Amino acid sequence: MQTHNENYDLIIIGGGPIGIACGLEAKKHNLSYLIIEKGCLVNSLYNYPTNMTFFSTSEKLELDNIPFISNNPKPRKAEALEYYRRIVSSNEINIQLFEKVTQVKSNSNLKEVTTTKGNYKAKNVIVATGFYDIPNHLNVPGENLPKVAHYYNDPHYYATQKTIVVGASNSAVDAALEIYRKGGEVTMVIRSEDIGPRVKYWVRPDIVNRIEEGSIKALFNSDIKEIKEHKVIVNTPDGEQTLENDFVLLLTGYQPNFAFLDKIGISLKDEDKKIPMYDEKTMETNIKGIYLAGVICGGMETYKWFIENSRMHAKIIVNHILHKN
Repeated sequence: MQTHNENYDLIIIGGGPIGIACGLEAKKHNLSYLIIEKGCLVNSLYNYPTNMTFFSTSEKLELDNIPFISNNPKPRKAEALEYYRRIVSSNEINIQLFEKVTQVKSNSNLKEVTTTKGNYKAKNVIVATGFYDIPNHLNVPGENLPKVAHYYNDPHYYATQKTIVVGASNSAVDAALEIYRKGGEVTMVIRSEDIGPRVKYWVRPDIVNRIEEGSIKALFNSDIKEIKEHKVIVNTPDGEQTLENDFVLLLTGYQPNFAFLDKIGISLKDEDKKIPMYDEKTMETNIKGIYLAGVICGGMETYKWFIENSRMHAKIIVNHILHKN
């Protein structure tokens, strides 16, 4: 464990697109800064499905007006990874990877940041940790079986297999369609009466048509009761159904690390939605010198903030830091 003598103007927790945007803005204004990321560069994006296409067009994913050139208007995961990697390397962004922040303590005018590799000090801290690390669990028997996953990567793995996809969001719909087209037998279990309203508009007709023609089976107004080694029991409007099954994908969404926010001392302004307390004009939390940026600002409403409408948080925060001293 190393103790670093330098007192930074700013430490940014999270090396995703918004964390990188904060680093760019800090560098532009000659603030000493450090980004600390627990995984690889843009770790959440790296863990997205292999074939993912963004909802947003490439220009809406740009940082600091640095052009994002993609083959199609809506870029794919690999193009985004390359874009953000090039920004970090060409701008010599100061970032530490595979280092997890475990604690942030406020002492007088300095924040003490403890990680798995060292201790740092900074006048200000930005928490930009996103929401992709903690899946929403169903808390049903069998959820911990090896055949159950809360993340989806590539459809080839499920070829010829009987796979249940739980959920009706973009991730669930993409997985269902891809696995079906690789020869998998797909059943969707959906709590609501229809496919989610925020599903990508060019994908929605595809999944609706596949369900209507019977290529993909869908059980609406239904939920998982129990997962067994070779079967799954589902509660449906017509009573319990037992389905033969090889794999279960629980794509029911994810949530920010609220325990980490609580450990830092950040309060919630909405207990039900777990929305953290922060000033929308400055992004500063109830703790002076600690700011929030990106998706984490929405609490459980993870669909409200994304790259294109939260990249501006970087400018808001850095501007506040510059003018409060």
